[in-house]
Amino acid sequence: MKHAFKLAAAVATVTAAMAGTTGAAFAAEEQFVPLLTYRTGSFAPLGIPWADGKQDYLKLVNARDGGVNGVKIVYEECETAYATDRGVECYERMKATRGGASGFDTQSTGITFALTDRAIVDGIPIETVGYGLSQSANGAVFKWNFPLLGNYWTAADVMIQDIAKQVGGEDKLKGKKIALVYHDSPYGKEPIPLLESRSKANGFELQLYPVTAPGVEQKSTWLQIRQRRPDYILLWSAGIMTPTAIREAQAVGYPRDKIYGIWWAASETDVQDLGAIAKGYKGITIHNNADEGRVHDDLKQYVYDKGQGTSPGAATVGSIAHTRGMIISMLQVEAIRSAQEKFGKGKHMTPEQVRWGFENLNLTQERLEELGFANILRPIRTSCEDHMGDDWARIIQWDGSKFEIVSDWYQSNRDFVDPLVKEYSARYAAEKKIEPRDCSKES
Repeated sequence: MKHAFKLAAAVATVTAAMAGTTGAAFAAEEQFVPLLTYRTGSFAPLGIPWADGKQDYLKLVNARDGGVNGVKIVYEECETAYATDRGVECYERMKATRGGASGFDTQSTGITFALTDRAIVDGIPIETVGYGLSQSANGAVFKWNFPLLGNYWTAADVMIQDIAKQVGGEDKLKGKKIALVYHDSPYGKEPIPLLESRSKANGFELQLYPVTAPGVEQKSTWLQIRQRRPDYILLWSAGIMTPTAIREAQAVGYPRDKIYGIWWAASETDVQDLGAIAKGYKGITIHNNADEGRVHDDLKQYVYDKGQGTSPGAATVGSIAHTRGMIISMLQVEAIRSAQEKFGKGKHMTPEQVRWGFENLNLTQERLEELGFANILRPIRTSCEDHMGDDWARIIQWDGSKFEIVSDWYQSNRDFVDPLVKEYSARYAAEKKIEPRDCSKES
């Protein structure tokens, strides 16, 4: 899905900040957005284009729109290398910067776990598009968390739906064997409750194969798979773990077209060096982020043609991971815009006001057209009760040189997802002694 950018090169701005990042003073016409990244470490192949996309969209908003109703976006990257302790350090350093952080996209389930309690005390929104705590979709309990567009429970459910379609219906799942090969971390364990629920309801055998981080040693796992022969595999990996898994699948003769990768394991960087070895490998997308929209044309015109792009030579632009990064920043910007509609156009928004903006997003088809995301996203609406909004997904498949979209649109089956959200959010509220909000009284 590589967008055709005709330019010689662009200057990389790996740790750029558009303004100073320390001190209490800030301009009233500025809005600070911290950018947690992992450009280094074993997850860097995913983290680099993701970070490029996040920063590029903020540059686009400033260059094309003059900011948000005249309020310029200022930002700073902070490198976590996907380490929870470094993520917490970044958060603590930047949470009060320039009038208060507009929200943190943590880029890590582990960091999300660590920051969720802090965010309640500090009053800082946590934006986790497609990841984080799946139960935080319940905004009545998780006031400050926004797992927008989908989570690991919705993703796992859609994967099961597509497998059911392949075998001729959900009734045909009975007796099948479905394996989860997962990064042995909070991230990798997130889909297990949904899969256990589905296994009980649909009658398939669920096999669990944890892989120790960073995932470069998987031979024993795939030898077990060769012996037990699951019919399908769900791969919850990222970074180096993904191509390693696909190579091991080839080594034991497991068909790649029976493997479904979570969206963090389904970008071009995961498979492009494998070429034909990965042919047939499937992945899931967040909405339709494997496609392109007018936003890519705008990015070329207003940012890259002027030599201001983040990705050297626009190498990552148009990739699935880069587009995801732009989606994340777009949602952050639209939360700021939504807040301004209530609290004052052209004004700096506090973290609390931006939180209200996240909770009251209403991205209609018309608005997505205006933003250039009409081909990429479907309409999104959040509320006090629902901090996830509308989850949509599609299945993509690697043809040996590129990913192709091979399914229609899916949504998760809320009969499986919602009871888990209710159960796990109630557990969290009881453990943390949180009184759920009465959303009928929120405005």
